[in-house]
Amino acid sequence: MSFPLKPLKWYKKLATRKGRLEAEAFIVEGERAISQIIAGSPEQVIEILTVNEPPPAYRKYPVRSITESQCDYICSTKTPQGSMAVVRMPMEIYSDHLPDDTGNRILLLEDIQDPGNVGTLIRTAAAFDFSGVIMSAKSADPLSPKCIQAAAGTILSVWTRRTEGYLELTQALKEENFTVAAADVHGNESVSVLKHQGKLILTLGNETAGLSDMLLNMADYRLRIATVREKAESLNVAVAGAICMYVSSQL
Repeated sequence: MSFPLKPLKWYKKLATRKGRLEAEAFIVEGERAISQIIAGSPEQVIEILTVNEPPPAYRKYPVRSITESQCDYICSTKTPQGSMAVVRMPMEIYSDHLPDDTGNRILLLEDIQDPGNVGTLIRTAAAFDFSGVIMSAKSADPLSPKCIQAAAGTILSVWTRRTEGYLELTQALKEENFTVAAADVHGNESVSVLKHQGKLILTLGNETAGLSDMLLNMADYRLRIATVREKAESLNVAVAGAICMYVSSQL
């Protein structure tokens, strides 16, 4: 079934924070990412735009045919994949209230500004069965196009909170017996301590400055990943996070 397109600029505005907030929606590009959204959160998909013949999984949604030039105009990626889904925004993503069920393993991102790193870390958190991600307000917007692309359809697989009140949320979780483990280039604890934590908040800091003193002072452990410092002083934050999350998932 075909539907009249909204003005193309409406879709293009979803690449901006203002446009997403006004529409209460964001765009996910590419068939694999769309399939992941449909598998995990089918009720969040509003409509699908595609250049090609839609696969069967799309047909329960409004599907709108667009030309390649229209796709190029709307898409934020350099190489559009021909399909995109308009997805309902989880509005609580920008709140400072924790969900009723937080789960037992949470990732905290403080001022991580590269959207590719943020998206990759969200994807990794989902892959290693973390329940949620808390982000400082200075971190990259998790619904920005580059972050969504890096998250590869996993953005709704974990709950997310991006807020200036991230330290208060961390303190509230500590009072619920969560252990705070901080990845710190100057840390003195092995990441192996992550294997034995029942309720865990894994914290990662800014790509250049690392974690703030306030968050380090809240940490129960300061973790150092053993590397050959003579060859590489530090790891990319997404790589460091992946190592820590993998270790924490081992029994």
